[in-house]
Amino acid sequence: MLKRILGIFQPRSTPSPQIKLQIIPRDNHSVSRKQISASALKVLYRLNEAGYEAFLVGGSVRDLLLGITPKDFDVATNATPEQVRHVFKNCRLIGRRFRLAHVHFGPEIIEVATFRSSHDKGEESEGRTSDHGQILRDNVYGNQQEDAIRRDFTINALYYSVKDFSVHDYAGGMTDIQQRMLRMIGDPGVRYREDPVRILRVIRFAAKLDFNIAPETANPIPSLGNLLSNVPPARLFDEILKLFMAGHGVKTLHLLMQYGLLGQLVPDTAESLTHHTTGSRLIELALQSTDDRVQAGKPVTPAFLFAALLWPPVQAHYQRLMQGHDMPPMQAMHSAAYEVIERQIKVTALPKRFSIPMREIWEMQLRISKRQGRRSTEMLRHPRFRAAYDFLLLREQSGEHLDNMGKWWTELQRANPNVEIDHSLLSEEGDDERSAPRKKRRRRPRKRPPASQ
Repeated sequence: MLKRILGIFQPRSTPSPQIKLQIIPRDNHSVSRKQISASALKVLYRLNEAGYEAFLVGGSVRDLLLGITPKDFDVATNATPEQVRHVFKNCRLIGRRFRLAHVHFGPEIIEVATFRSSHDKGEESEGRTSDHGQILRDNVYGNQQEDAIRRDFTINALYYSVKDFSVHDYAGGMTDIQQRMLRMIGDPGVRYREDPVRILRVIRFAAKLDFNIAPETANPIPSLGNLLSNVPPARLFDEILKLFMAGHGVKTLHLLMQYGLLGQLVPDTAESLTHHTTGSRLIELALQSTDDRVQAGKPVTPAFLFAALLWPPVQAHYQRLMQGHDMPPMQAMHSAAYEVIERQIKVTALPKRFSIPMREIWEMQLRISKRQGRRSTEMLRHPRFRAAYDFLLLREQSGEHLDNMGKWWTELQRANPNVEIDHSLLSEEGDDERSAPRKKRRRRPRKRPPASQ
């Protein structure tokens, strides 16, 4: 009862914008079936043949109009998830907050979503929000127009039909694509409260597509950034990977800092950067390196990226422990790494397969800062040497004075070309402890019972 009373004083749904459907014929847009996955076309045609409406929707239509190869293809339909599963034997239903159908074609998955309506139009078991307006459950089905209204951005509310090859535009997305403008559908403040991750999606799409953010969409962001504290750490970790590991990390970082959002993702780092400019430079260099690798089709890992993101607070805490507690260097580094990671885990759930290599990279900064003759040559064989060496170079490039250690290690590697260096940290697969070969356990011989007398 109290929840219903509180709801009277809160915006329960997004004010419906003025909807004027525009159907763009094939001759007036650039989307072609040749650019669409064969699996997605099968889903669209089979749903139509079964008597259902089905459209290619969202980011895939947007990217095709922009001349970008879509990462995946999503389908929207008036068929319920159970009806989709009845049409496709290779279908699996997933999700509680958003009920979806995944149609499997070998390694490719086509995500099929039922048209949805506003979350406050159904029963509480179907659509539910928190006292702060955040959507907790959203399984209220509707029609195509209602589905378009509830999408986040105008450029994502575009539907491609294989019946007549037209594009259905409900929110002016085609115009915004032409003007390269990112605009929220409905009241941005309400939409951000419904799902705070939309704040990060604004940043991600602006960086990825090189779009301007419409003033009415951008203005509420600084004051509503604290809503991200309501997002589960596991989901926030996934969002950080999308932000920084898609090939547009440097621009993303600048936008996050511009709108005061960096502290919501890596609070210790944001605080440290107010005092140390070299830390900001190191993070930019690490992100630029990541961007270059992604654009070149090379593998990247969150371990190295988070090692750079959290290095400023680790370094600051390490210096405090060295000066105030008179700790041995390695003990101080271990303690600083542990405390910074523990605080970060409360914000973003860092898996151990990433946090352990991060700690090793930091601790090896102390080891490779010494010239030890034969021990230095043996260090080249260390599984984390390459990552630690690359990290050392970033530190020097960012302005840290390290007595030309980067040059020294570079020359040592040239003088020992036959030493095999483990590059496992360059790819995510090599980072997982589960991928490391396990030592075979020796079987102990069974003890035979004593012979009977």
